[in-house]
Amino acid sequence: MAGRISKETVDAINSQADIVSIVGEYTKLERRGPNDWWGCCPIHGEKTPSFHVDGNNHFFNCFGCHKGGTVISFLMEMEKTSFYDTVIGLAKRTGIEVKYEDGASAPGNFVPDNTVNELLELYERTATMFSYFLLETEQGKQALKYALGRGLSREIIEKFKLGFAPADRRWLKKFLKSKNYSDEFLAKSGLFSKNYPDITIFSNRLMFPIFNRKGQVVAFSGRAMPPDDKERKYINSPELPTYKKRDTLFYFNFAKNAIRQENKVIVCEGNMDCIAYHQSGLEYAVAPLGTAFTEEQVKILQGFADTILLSFDSDEAGQAATKKAILMCRRSGLTVKVIQLRGGKDPSEILNKFGKENLTAQVNSAILDSDYFLIRLGEKYPVDTPEGKTKAALEYFEYIDSLQSDIQKESCLDQLSQAYNLKPEAVKRDFNNRSQAKERANFRQEINTKPQNIAIKPDAELRGLVAVIADLNQFMVLRQELTRNDFKNPSAQKLFQILEECSSQNSFEINSILTKCSDESLVNFITASLSSDLYKSVDVSIIVRDTIKFVKKNKLNDQREKLMQRIRNYQIITDDDRKQLNNLLAQKLELDRQVQKLQK
Repeated sequence: MAGRISKETVDAINSQADIVSIVGEYTKLERRGPNDWWGCCPIHGEKTPSFHVDGNNHFFNCFGCHKGGTVISFLMEMEKTSFYDTVIGLAKRTGIEVKYEDGASAPGNFVPDNTVNELLELYERTATMFSYFLLETEQGKQALKYALGRGLSREIIEKFKLGFAPADRRWLKKFLKSKNYSDEFLAKSGLFSKNYPDITIFSNRLMFPIFNRKGQVVAFSGRAMPPDDKERKYINSPELPTYKKRDTLFYFNFAKNAIRQENKVIVCEGNMDCIAYHQSGLEYAVAPLGTAFTEEQVKILQGFADTILLSFDSDEAGQAATKKAILMCRRSGLTVKVIQLRGGKDPSEILNKFGKENLTAQVNSAILDSDYFLIRLGEKYPVDTPEGKTKAALEYFEYIDSLQSDIQKESCLDQLSQAYNLKPEAVKRDFNNRSQAKERANFRQEINTKPQNIAIKPDAELRGLVAVIADLNQFMVLRQELTRNDFKNPSAQKLFQILEECSSQNSFEINSILTKCSDESLVNFITASLSSDLYKSVDVSIIVRDTIKFVKKNKLNDQREKLMQRIRNYQIITDDDRKQLNNLLAQKLELDRQVQKLQK
């Protein structure tokens, strides 16, 4: 059983890992000062940047969702990994040796979960074998011919690690067993049939590896080859600890840098569509995986681009997917355009027929989603009749409801009036009547379903201690005057104790303080405060002196109130009782004097 990871290792990772670079893999950051970075939050998704990364002090904070912390807590949130696995991964990335506390063991029956790493290794090895079969063997010639016939260059095939799964359904199990993988592990790997564990689910198929955002192979999508192409066209890997379809986008790892640079992203329907765009030089293309475009995938893209270009099929299912995607993206504050391909049924066919310049020109001619809706609704309903106009307008209202700007809504209502020759006042009246009812329903639902957060008490005590974190040299001033028990706010007491421990352990840095703090609300409050301009525009030493006075005054007033209660309830029976009362009154006068002194 592995011991507990040492504090020394955790502190080293938090201080040496490049938090700006790591966060930059999830959202676009802009510099606003020396190592001071801002962007849209990759945790909750937003339109206006309120996510702050402090590269000097190695922490992040979002003013929108109020999440904050160190590079470790950021990756735990984004990748949904355990503390142990996150630390181990960052240690490998930064080249830091992982040390364990001497003689200490992990709590309970904790055993490090190596399943993720083992699955990643397994899929990388399998992808390498599939690639070998496609490019180097007689068995893969037909699949290679098919891929080349679809216009894929050998360079693209190698870049994306396309491969071939042989017709023999038992070869993969034999190969992996020879590499010392156990039957139990392989049964849970997603590569084999549940009913027939020696048989792989991928047979005689052109294989498309699916990568996570780090470029690691986590799953496969296999396209059937003749004579089996009359079977199910595509077979995809099941979900695994390393792979969740809703949270993954095909080729996002290859596209994310181009998406950042172009500030836009093409979302297309399938693997071959995505590859065609990349081969045309439009490297900012991605695709959903075996499911419809999801809100989770929108949130991933939202941190990288402002504009979504939708490229779904022109059939009914594709158009329904386009409508759903538009509404999701607009509700997230993204600009949406629709690519209307002409001259071929998909990007691959257009690329092969007319070349990359033609495909690029069609992408550049994408129309705004508002225009797309009006065209589609004009085809769907008889807009030359009052009934048709009403139905088209009501469906168009759904789109307008998804817009985040009142100016955009006003403009689209005018556009609707002009498109169907309607009176603007009538259109606006119908829209307002409908939207008000919807807003009331949404408001009631939000009140009923919104989780209630337990907030800490952000009083002067707590703000004063955060000021100390902003200038750690001030802690020696504070601790000479105050102790933990002088504070009334439980969060302030907790934070003072953490500062004491970090100081005594010679790890007096912001990331160490955040790591030691187990209260997520307190961590979020600290990072939010440090990210604001509050402590940058004032002399922190003045805040600390005022905090000392405030805490002392509160303590004296509490003592005075308790003393006054004793005096009011005191009964004099003997001379000794009178002497005791006089003593209590003298103590009260002394407390009054100390309070007055603090007020000067």
